[in-house]
This record gives sequence, C-alpha cells and structure tokens, in this order.
Amino acid sequence: MMSRTPLILLACGSFNPITNMHMRLFELARDHLQKTGRYQVIEGIMSPVNDDYRKKGLVSARHRIAMAKLALETSDWIRVDPWESEQETWTETVKVLRGAATNLRSGDPTYKGFDLAQLQLKHHYNESLRLLQSKKELMKNKWPIERSTEDPLSYQHSVLPELKLLCGADFLQTFKTPNLWKEEHIKEIVEKFGLVCISRAGSDPAQYISESDLLTQFQHNIFLVKEWIQNEISATQIRYALCRGLSVKYLIPDSVISYIAHHNIYTEESERKNEGDLLQPLKLHNTTVNPLND
Repeated sequence: MMSRTPLILLACGSFNPITNMHMRLFELARDHLQKTGRYQVIEGIMSPVNDDYRKKGLVSARHRIAMAKLALETSDWIRVDPWESEQETWTETVKVLRGAATNLRSGDPTYKGFDLAQLQLKHHYNESLRLLQSKKELMKNKWPIERSTEDPLSYQHSVLPELKLLCGADFLQTFKTPNLWKEEHIKEIVEKFGLVCISRAGSDPAQYISESDLLTQFQHNIFLVKEWIQNEISATQIRYALCRGLSVKYLIPDSVISYIAHHNIYTEESERKNEGDLLQPLKLHNTTVNPLND
C-alpha cells in the first residue's frame, strides 16, 4: 500500500491585488505534488504581508485581505489567513512558517520540531488547527487506517501534515539580495519546511539552486514545478493598467474588479505610497551579510 503524507501549502506575499495567477500557483503545486505519489495536499493558505513591509505601492492590508477573500470564494481548499497582516509590524517569513507549523502540530506530544517558548505565536493559527482537525476526523471516518492496497490515494489519518512554502521561481533569486534574508532563515526554510517553486518566463530556478551551496544541499526539499501554459499575469502591471483606466477583466476575478472600483483603491497616489522607503527587512538586517555564495 502506498501511504501519502498530508501536506499544507502556505504562500506569503503582497497579493496587491490578488490575481488569477496567484490562485493558479496553488493548483499547479497541488497537481505536481500529488502526481509524485508522496503527498495529499489538504489545504492552501495565503498570508498577505503586513503593511509595515513598506513596499512601494502596497495598499492597506484591509483591502488586500478583503480582495483575497472575494477571489477565493470559488475555492474549496484555499483560504486567506490575516494573522501576518494584523501584527504591529512586519513578520519574517520563517516566523510565519514556525507559527503555522507549531499550531498545526499542537496536541501531538511527540513533536519536537521547534522551540515553542521562542515562537510566541500561540493561538494565531487556531483556524488552521480547527480546519485540520475537522479534516483529520473526516479522514478517520471516511478512510480507516486499514485500507485496500488498490487505493493509491490512501494515507493514515494519524500522519502529521507537512507544511511547505509556495512561491514563484524568482523567489529563489531574492535569497541573493544583500540584507533581504538572514542566511539562517533561508537554511531553516529549505531544511525544515521546503519550497514549492512555480516557474515563470525569464527565471531559471535550477540555475539559482546550482549557484548556491546551501540550496544545493537541500535541493531534495525544493520542488520545481513547470507551468506548461505560460501565464505571466503581474500584479504590478495590473495596478498600472488600473491607474490608466484600462480593463483588467479576465486577469483578476470580477468580484475583485468590483471591489477595487467601489473603493477606488489603485490610483497614481496609491502607487506613490512608500516611495523612497527601504523595505523593512533591509532596515532590520542592516549588518553586512553574505547570503548564499555571493
């Protein structure tokens, strides 16, 4: 009998605004991982970044959360988690992953993956835990541990889920940006969690990995997913189009288009927001570092 590990995909980003491509990333990743025969993807989570990230043109998290919720009304397995965006300041991606992993595994006395005293992220992913427990109960009732060997999708309901960070392939290239990432955080992400990277035109994730000793060391935990139907929808270009009064229909959901129009979100003024500011991680990681092999 082939046993599959339940897996949850977590994507961190601006989602400014959410696009059809953002949602496609989850679908592509789920298809790829389930075709490996090793995983059963049970949930996708979008975690919009905090306003304090200070990215140019980043509109209020209140709007970004609302638009993402509208867009995901048609999905039965992807949801938005507002915790990261609701903090007083920007939260490093690895801490978001730690918090999610800790809460998803809470109640399991054998789990020793992280130091809970250092996380201080209790109760922030209660919704994740609740949904996971519901799904575990469903699996318990619907798929008992003793399964027919003819069912290739079977997995034991007692298996703890894995959590992986979902991203675009160009995400790997950001690891080389001085002061944007701490090297110990990169190591923790690729070693303890893993990455699922979706390709896009102009990026060569395999090359990014080969140029880094650290990424090469943990390449077994980095899944590269080929997008055969190229879809280069860019949130930045969508904002530019909206500022010019151009149509973005079929690039983002109609419900999101209506929300943007109703609240007049993307304007020339909004694109100037945080102009000239440093990204918050660049302010915090202001010591000289040597990320990866540069």
